[in-house]
Amino acid sequence: MSSPLLAEPGAVPADAPDAGVAAHYGDPYAEQRAVVGGWGVVDRSHRGVLRIAGADRLSWLHSLTTQNLEQLRPGATAEALVLSPQGRVEHHLTLTDDGAAVWLHVEPGEAGSLLDFLTSMRFMLRVEPQDVSAEYAVLTLLGPAVPAGELVPDAIRLAADLIVPRADLAATVARLREAGAALAGMWAHEALRIAAGRPRMGLDTDDRTIPHEVGWIDAAVHLNKGCYRGQETVARVHNLGHPPRRLVLLHLDGSEDRLPTHGDPVQLEGAAIGATGSAARHYELGPIALALVKRTSPVGATLTVDGIAAAQEVVVSPETGATVQIDAALRRRGDLMGRAR
Repeated sequence: MSSPLLAEPGAVPADAPDAGVAAHYGDPYAEQRAVVGGWGVVDRSHRGVLRIAGADRLSWLHSLTTQNLEQLRPGATAEALVLSPQGRVEHHLTLTDDGAAVWLHVEPGEAGSLLDFLTSMRFMLRVEPQDVSAEYAVLTLLGPAVPAGELVPDAIRLAADLIVPRADLAATVARLREAGAALAGMWAHEALRIAAGRPRMGLDTDDRTIPHEVGWIDAAVHLNKGCYRGQETVARVHNLGHPPRRLVLLHLDGSEDRLPTHGDPVQLEGAAIGATGSAARHYELGPIALALVKRTSPVGATLTVDGIAAAQEVVVSPETGATVQIDAALRRRGDLMGRAR
């Protein structure tokens, strides 16, 4: 589904996995500056949206995911993961409960497979999962000056995200812009996300990723809840060992006129130690990327990606295990994303 906002002046369509929305509206650096200096709205209407009704919805999701959801208050937002039996990440969810149903959104193209999994786990419980992506869309509010209060009273609010009727998408964005929001595209969103050290499912993860490797223990995994699929791996790594890889932020040599592509090998002294995930050009930091590298790789070493020199900044500590440490500087930069803690 193509967004109606692609009709905005200057809109440039994004490529996969963000096809269907705008990469930018003429000046991605200006869009980043506008968001960081105030606030903005990003069209993420290509994401999948699910609604789960039924009296057993919270206890059911509690049993299936990594998050403690049994006592989730109406209006509160949570992140959760669905893991494989081996503890590998299969889905990353952002969700809320409105008192009658759970609303959640996932990466583009993932709603169908998540719905299939949830449907297979219904058994005799009172739950009604539905893919409502055709009827509802996601907008994201970014920046330190996002106004308090209900900017869009009828929207479902998930921290920085709004779920709105797809038919009202353009009108909702117009209302936000009248309230002072800058319109920004996915290039700006991704540059700020990468600079904040926040992984994105499918871009900064692969089919071997476990939660500790990308720092999701903090945000999406509750370590003191009941059993769920994949819990054994999480508990073993957290209490007894370390994950094989760690997420890093790469500051790339700005003299090159290209960005690494997804999956490019990351090398240390000619030997491959990992692979890149997402990359972007940041208005202040220049070219940056996230990468998964061997946990034991020296944190101060200069790396290379596709012939580009790269200094690394720690996102996930090499000591991750019994204590998970996310770099404080990245946390501060993450506040610019405007996400609630």
